[in-house]
Amino acid sequence: MKEFLPIINDWITQNKPFSIATVIKTWGSSPRPIGSSMLVSQEMEMAGSVSGGCVENAVIKSALPLIESGQGQRLAYGVADEDAWEVGLSCGGKMQVYAERFLAFDKRPAEQQIWLALKEALENNKGCVLLTRLEDGESQHILVHPDRKAIGQQVTTELIEAGLKAYGERKNQVVEIGETSYFVQVFPRKSQMLIIGAAHITVDLVQLAKMYDFETIVIDPRGIFTNKTQFSTPPDQLIQKYPSQVLHDYTLDAYTYAIVLSHDPKIDDNALHILLKSQVGYIGALGSKKTHAKRVARLATAGFSEAAIAKIHAPIGVDIKAKSPKEIALSIMGEIIREKNVFK
Repeated sequence: MKEFLPIINDWITQNKPFSIATVIKTWGSSPRPIGSSMLVSQEMEMAGSVSGGCVENAVIKSALPLIESGQGQRLAYGVADEDAWEVGLSCGGKMQVYAERFLAFDKRPAEQQIWLALKEALENNKGCVLLTRLEDGESQHILVHPDRKAIGQQVTTELIEAGLKAYGERKNQVVEIGETSYFVQVFPRKSQMLIIGAAHITVDLVQLAKMYDFETIVIDPRGIFTNKTQFSTPPDQLIQKYPSQVLHDYTLDAYTYAIVLSHDPKIDDNALHILLKSQVGYIGALGSKKTHAKRVARLATAGFSEAAIAKIHAPIGVDIKAKSPKEIALSIMGEIIREKNVFK
């Protein structure tokens, strides 16, 4: 939905009601992942896709009447083998879609409040989770923020926990609460990359991270590195302090990826002592197997368990036999993207 925000805002401004259809479950080789959405206006204007073309016509026919009725409907489709081939798949699959009138056009104050809060979060890079009750009939939503603040009708602790669990797992999913099903759609904030140490690899890593839409924060207390390193692509923040002085200022959650590159145990360990106690989605540390063994010994002496130390990816990066700083940066970026895309 986030990528359609300009269109959504435009249609709302024009008072142009529309439906939204969202993939909520898939089996087999479904053409589009869970959470994919398609917008359909009364004039049959469309944005997005739920199947790459396989079942769009059927979804549109079901979604159009919902604009007027304000109801929601759970739909099931099979993707035939011949249709799957047309969108680049080797075999068919099945999917479930939930279609409903977009909540901004709901007359209930609670639903309108949810839309305004969701819009504010999407426009200001704030993470949140939208829970949609999957029942045919009048739609109902709940919005949950990472700080546990929730908006909507019939908010319960169980629903808040389900939303927070999905947010931490980075996974859109259907959950069962009692006898009711909900679709939990995660809207993450922008991924954040914390790089400890400014060096040649850092320069190339920042450039790659920007390419993949990461916010980049470089932290290094050594002025000779922060002041002299020439960044072809400047990081969003360049901080000349010890990690322990600033890391607590950042959200250290599943959408944060930390890379330790300083080569100086005083700096690396200073960061790791905080990162290993956090919920960051990735921790990687530069160094050979011998260097990492020494690091493990230091951390164990400092009281960290084997399980905690095992969070560190070391040697860092995907094994592509990297030699140059550019190649090492590429291997690190590859590993981060892999971890980012693997749902825990």
